[in-house]
Amino acid sequence: MQKELAVAQKLYSTVVEFVVQYSFQIVGAIIILFLGIKIANWLARLVINFGDKKKLDPTLTSFLGSTVRVVTLAFVCIIAVGKFGISVAPFIAALSALAFGSSFAIQGPLSNYGAGLSIIVGRPFVVGDTITVKGVTGVIEEIRLACTILATEDEEQITIPNKHIVGEIIQNSYANKVVETSVGISYDDDPRTAIQAIETALAGIEEICQEPPPLVGIESFADSAISIGIRYWVPTKKYFHTFYRGNLAVHQALVSAKIAIPFPQHDVHLIPASAQKPVLDA
Repeated sequence: MQKELAVAQKLYSTVVEFVVQYSFQIVGAIIILFLGIKIANWLARLVINFGDKKKLDPTLTSFLGSTVRVVTLAFVCIIAVGKFGISVAPFIAALSALAFGSSFAIQGPLSNYGAGLSIIVGRPFVVGDTITVKGVTGVIEEIRLACTILATEDEEQITIPNKHIVGEIIQNSYANKVVETSVGISYDDDPRTAIQAIETALAGIEEICQEPPPLVGIESFADSAISIGIRYWVPTKKYFHTFYRGNLAVHQALVSAKIAIPFPQHDVHLIPASAQKPVLDA
């Protein structure tokens, strides 16, 4: 029991001595931390308000605000530690070495964050645009620092790491997507009548964009039909729904205009055996 009391007394004496010796430093460090937190939050709000006023991207504004807060708090902590007479140089050197070593382990995530920052600043696309990159197409729902999230007509969610977007060829068709198709008509029919019937049918579908207007014209001259090319823009999230409606409307319009849609055919001529030339022996 005496031994435990001696240990407690020694610990108490040590604490009292520490408090007495470093009381001013402790109070100063607490004040510095308190003021530093207030200043960091104030600077972060200032940056965010500035970004909102300039109508910057919300993700970029939030990132800049958080960065300012973290950097300010880091400097405040260094100043507070210095109040105890502790040299911060070894800590900075250790943190630098740790950051250098860990950079290899987190190279992938860091590249995603760097690419995300490049996307947010450069703004090659925004939320609501339709992009095609690396064979994937969808409407942008959210742009994060690490990834970009796309949505499809089937309510699928596609997450693309930003490092796979930056440096690639990006096709941005904004809110819409183009439909490209064709239909064959008989050589006996007037293609002008068919084109007019198709244009009228497409104009009656509300989802099809009229600006730019649908394009309908002769695409090629095939073996069994004149190929009429059709191009029009539709909302990306209603692509197949409108595409199928458009095909049905085109078919009904051609039938109503008495335009024939031929099927592939070949003319076969049979030569009677009597008409064949005799084969001469060599």
